[in-house]
Amino acid sequence: MLAIFKREFKSLFWNITGWLFIGITLALFGLYFFVYNLSYGYPYISYSLSAIAFLFMVTVPILTMRVLAEEKHAKIDQLLLTAPISVGKIVLGKFLALALVYTICIGVICVAPLVLMIFGEVPLAETYVGILGFWLYGLATIAIGTFVSSLTESQVISAVVSFGLIFVGYMMSSICSVISSSGNLLTKILGCYDLYTPLDDFFNGTLSVTGIVYYLSVIALALFLTEQMIQKRRWTISRNMISTSVFSTGMIAIVVALTVVVNLIASALPETYTQIDATSQKLYSITKDTEKYLDTLKDDVTLYVMVNKNSKDDNVDRTLQKYASASKHVKVKYVDPNVSPTFASKYTDNDVTSNSIIVVCGDRSKVIDYNSDIYEYSYDSSYNYSVTGYDCEGQVTAAIQYVTSESTTNVYELTGHDESTLSGDFSEVFQKRFMNVGSLSLLTVDAIPEDCQAIFITAPQSDLSEDDLSKLSQYLGNGGKIYLSIDYSKWNDLTNFKKLLSDNNIETTESLLAETDRSYYYQSPFYLLPNVENTEVSSSVAGMTQVFVPYSVGLTYTGEDDSNVTSFMTTSDTTIAKAAANIAAVQSQADAANIASAQDGDTQGQYSLGMMVTNENGGELCVLGSAMMCTDSANQIVSGHNATLFNGIVNALVTTDDGNSDNAVVIAAKDYTVSNLTVSANAMLVYGILWGIFMPIALIIIGIIVWARRRKR
Repeated sequence: MLAIFKREFKSLFWNITGWLFIGITLALFGLYFFVYNLSYGYPYISYSLSAIAFLFMVTVPILTMRVLAEEKHAKIDQLLLTAPISVGKIVLGKFLALALVYTICIGVICVAPLVLMIFGEVPLAETYVGILGFWLYGLATIAIGTFVSSLTESQVISAVVSFGLIFVGYMMSSICSVISSSGNLLTKILGCYDLYTPLDDFFNGTLSVTGIVYYLSVIALALFLTEQMIQKRRWTISRNMISTSVFSTGMIAIVVALTVVVNLIASALPETYTQIDATSQKLYSITKDTEKYLDTLKDDVTLYVMVNKNSKDDNVDRTLQKYASASKHVKVKYVDPNVSPTFASKYTDNDVTSNSIIVVCGDRSKVIDYNSDIYEYSYDSSYNYSVTGYDCEGQVTAAIQYVTSESTTNVYELTGHDESTLSGDFSEVFQKRFMNVGSLSLLTVDAIPEDCQAIFITAPQSDLSEDDLSKLSQYLGNGGKIYLSIDYSKWNDLTNFKKLLSDNNIETTESLLAETDRSYYYQSPFYLLPNVENTEVSSSVAGMTQVFVPYSVGLTYTGEDDSNVTSFMTTSDTTIAKAAANIAAVQSQADAANIASAQDGDTQGQYSLGMMVTNENGGELCVLGSAMMCTDSANQIVSGHNATLFNGIVNALVTTDDGNSDNAVVIAAKDYTVSNLTVSANAMLVYGILWGIFMPIALIIIGIIVWARRRKR
């Protein structure tokens, strides 16, 4: 077999075929690499590979048309057929030679992501999974071309038939959709020869075991059929020496059936084992928090996807199948609106867009709108949009919790003191828990409403009146729950807010904290990276560098009974609490050298940045020293951990009807793409010319020279 392999590989470069295949492949890849990756700055090589997948319809027939057909036409195949070597080794040797030529192209393509890393972040695992799928797809088409070459003596017929078969495999998904939008037995049979659809999984960042099995089985089947065709010819030449049993229609049927069975088994396995999420953002995986929640799920939940299954969103389908694999109580069903136009009206009076999800458990249901809930978008000045986030898991987990719950939660945001309103990732914590969030003005009520399960006060700018203070104190004393975040710039003027804290044994520093330990801050001594304690509130983000707390005052507990307080964020023990007299210089950075050093009036020690105090009646007061930590900009710096901590606070404060904590799981939206690359004009020119022009042309010229010199001999 090794001799066959060497001979075939050399022959591909003795003539122009091998050079031409590599040159054309790299030229077209270089063109799209220049446009998508260098010019547009896309960090995903899969964009370029997807664009050139059609190329195999042309290049593979050229590469494979002569591999067996030429020898058959020249009658020199009889030397091989009568040689003391098995036909299987002949076929495998020739296929491996063709595969190596193609693999040279893949090797060059593998360098491209490393080049892009010069210009920004590139998701390497996702990229190389896409290249792996592209390699397997190409090998499958080469195996098909090899089989076709064994059917005829004419290279032209071999090329034309190979083109047709590869084209049909490339277009099979569209052909099936034209035949039947809902799918039938015919489309299922035809779908067995859908070469391109499995490649989508790889390009989308999923290491698909079923896709690998499919491509390997296509390669194996094509090579087996090739061997059978050669065996038939060998038998006709030496019919006295070769038994007819070596070429068996029954054996072919058995191998085809075995191939189908192997693929059916692979596709029937749970996606947990067959679909490995290689995306840097883990787009298609469900988080451990969701998995833990699904482990506790006791009610049956059905996820109805309102779309014909042939038109489904593959990303959404992958995510939903993860839910079905993680819990026996979750079922995913597709409902074609054209077949069942009134189905959605049983759950909502509004129009339901295609690919929307209706989550149902008993009499409760929730509609997740595909257009507004699943994806997040950004718009430029020309109102062109791009997808920036994928929130399928967050929405589905929230909806499952809603439909399996029998309680309704009412919380209020305090108004009347120029408070800020929670927005973005933090208001989403309320939305994904389907809480009723109302505004509460203490001027318009005699007491806190009885249905209030917690009050949220965000960065007040003006002080409480005595009456307001009395109402909040009474509410807290009767077992109420209050959350308060502090804006350091106004805090010294808020006497009654300070009294609310001091009545609950919490004292605050006059102004900002400045860290002296570099392990506890980010860029500036005022950008604190506290140690997050492993408490009920903060266990999901416990540790260092988990949350980002800019511009915070320090908190100290003054009570005698430490069992009533939980401090879940602390600074180092060398943190400086700046005195009010020194704050102007600190804010202006005019005295930058002394920002993180103690001055007259400053105090040094360890402070809490987040604290929860419980009174004897079960009332809870949670205080954050920095309101700025609950902003999207701060949250993004630590990959959403600030919002995760906020969700832990909400879990601790909000209780269900039975008095237990409402430990809801809130999953943040996942970034959909990595940031675009920044490629200079010179770099675009250099790498564009290298990949798209110089390298391919050089290879083709070398091939022509080698071919011409051999012709002269």
